[in-house]
Amino acid sequence: MPACGAAALAGEREPPYTDGALRTAPNVFGRRQRSAGPNEPDAAEAARRRSLKPLRRLLPFVLRYPWRLTFTLLFLLVAAIASLGIPAIAGRVIDQGFIAQNLEMVASYGWLIISIAAVMAAASAARFYFVSLLGERVLTDLRRAVFEHLLTLDATFFDTHRVGELTSRLNGDVATIRGAIGSSLSMILRGIVTMTGAVIMMFLTSPFLAMGVVVVAPSLIIPVILLARRLRRMSRRTQDALAEMSAMATEALGATKTIKSFVQEPVQGQLYSQRAEESYVAEVTRLGARAGLMGGIMFMVTTALVVLIWWGAKSVFDGAVTAGELAQFIIYALMATNALTALSELAGTLASVAGATERLIEILDTKSTIEAPANPLPLPVPPRGTVEFRHADFAYRTRDDDRVLTDLSFSVAKGETVALVGASGAGKSTVFSLVQRFYDVTAGAILVDGIDVRQVRPAELRKRFAYVEQEPTIFAGTIAENIRFGRPDATDAEVEAASRAALVHDFVVALENGYQSLVGERGVMLSGGQKQRLAIARALLKDAPILLLDEATSALDAQSEQLVQTALERLMEGRTTLVIAHRLATIRDADRILVLEKGRLIDQGTHDALVAKGGRYAELAKLQFRGELAQAG
Repeated sequence: MPACGAAALAGEREPPYTDGALRTAPNVFGRRQRSAGPNEPDAAEAARRRSLKPLRRLLPFVLRYPWRLTFTLLFLLVAAIASLGIPAIAGRVIDQGFIAQNLEMVASYGWLIISIAAVMAAASAARFYFVSLLGERVLTDLRRAVFEHLLTLDATFFDTHRVGELTSRLNGDVATIRGAIGSSLSMILRGIVTMTGAVIMMFLTSPFLAMGVVVVAPSLIIPVILLARRLRRMSRRTQDALAEMSAMATEALGATKTIKSFVQEPVQGQLYSQRAEESYVAEVTRLGARAGLMGGIMFMVTTALVVLIWWGAKSVFDGAVTAGELAQFIIYALMATNALTALSELAGTLASVAGATERLIEILDTKSTIEAPANPLPLPVPPRGTVEFRHADFAYRTRDDDRVLTDLSFSVAKGETVALVGASGAGKSTVFSLVQRFYDVTAGAILVDGIDVRQVRPAELRKRFAYVEQEPTIFAGTIAENIRFGRPDATDAEVEAASRAALVHDFVVALENGYQSLVGERGVMLSGGQKQRLAIARALLKDAPILLLDEATSALDAQSEQLVQTALERLMEGRTTLVIAHRLATIRDADRILVLEKGRLIDQGTHDALVAKGGRYAELAKLQFRGELAQAG
């Protein structure tokens, strides 16, 4: 089962996630689960953001490909050195060609410049190709790492974080990084190398003039650094606002029927407008700061160049430098200032990348509370198919002493069918979640095949279970793909055998594309009974020794219920079965019925014995079988 679907197993409401790495976005009705919004970080959060260096976390992904990085840097240096050689030749053209009026010398230097330009063009093209190739590879690896890590997180994480917000991080934030790494990274590397080389050449050309640059440079660089930090914080707020808007839209569009049924279109439209306006305001604020940075840098650079030209002209008149050296120096100064201006413009892009990277790294840094043991124990082979709860207590971490289960003890033998009965909130769904170790008990122990579930690898443990939900999860794709989800390596013959046993085959072959028919998102092209039988076929194909059934027939019409019940009976043959019973009529033949109330086991026995005994189960039976009991009386 996918991690995002695992949260649905815990029927009771789950607590907020306590890791603290990720904030919870507002739900579709506009409420937030945490008080601090994206525009109101507390002092600790603000300090953490200022001290965080998110871009450094991309380095391990880059260093995985040393040859691509080497070629990128090699061609970058070749292009930069070639470009830095042209001004030096231009200075000689002025002194030895124009001033000396030597046309042959001008032609010779002209051919040399053309040759250098050819090398520079080829190296620049190769540099762009390799840096883009490296960037795409890094982004693919980053997206894969984030998605795979999301699948390892525990059920509580997905109970308290909206899928739309996580999807925004996985797609939108990676797209932001792509735009920077694909082109901006190349420009940044070129700008740094060009500016450094130009400054060195300026000192080699004329130390006297270069000292003036040393005095002016801090007035250009310091504002860039200060404003870049502010831009990164603004970019993070922009990304957060966009993620909240995306999450709200995803949730609303997934509940369109409910929204229409309650005539909430205007309200949801207004809520989305508010989210869109927040995103707009955050982005406009960031763009204003970035525009101010660009304008300020351009003005200061132009002013500095005017001062430099005046100072250079005075030096030529005084005989300190030649006209060719001044021209050469000014070209290097222009190259350096152009590189600085480009870097200042890219500061905004880097800020967006830093904010997006930070949000992705937060996911990678989030640790699951359910971890595999350091020295896991193997489950017995062949499987025993037994389940045992030993004085199990369970309380959600943020509920203090508000226990969901209290001193729960029972055992299920191999091949036995045991039903769980109780009012909503009694802890039935929590039992299913705990036995598969989506959560850990706070006291006591749970044993599967005689082994404590905390001493087993979670993946190996969950292979012992097949789960059929009351509302089964159907993935967009074909019927065959949904059935094969139970065992991806199953052959077509095995898929067909499972679908025949689950009474799926007959309606599938009547479809135009048979098993290759698309079911639509969440199985919208199938009826409720067809989806249930598809889920049963999936469980049959998995062929796990322990079956978990969450009353799969309670919402079906009589004909569909009969078909599903027949398929369930075939699925239960030879398997240990735990059933959450909503309708007592479906569990009359259970080997044992466990009656839960507020997380405690208050009674157990067969249907007839419990009815005869009286008590809570007899009261439930009386309500559901009033007519039958009255007739029998």
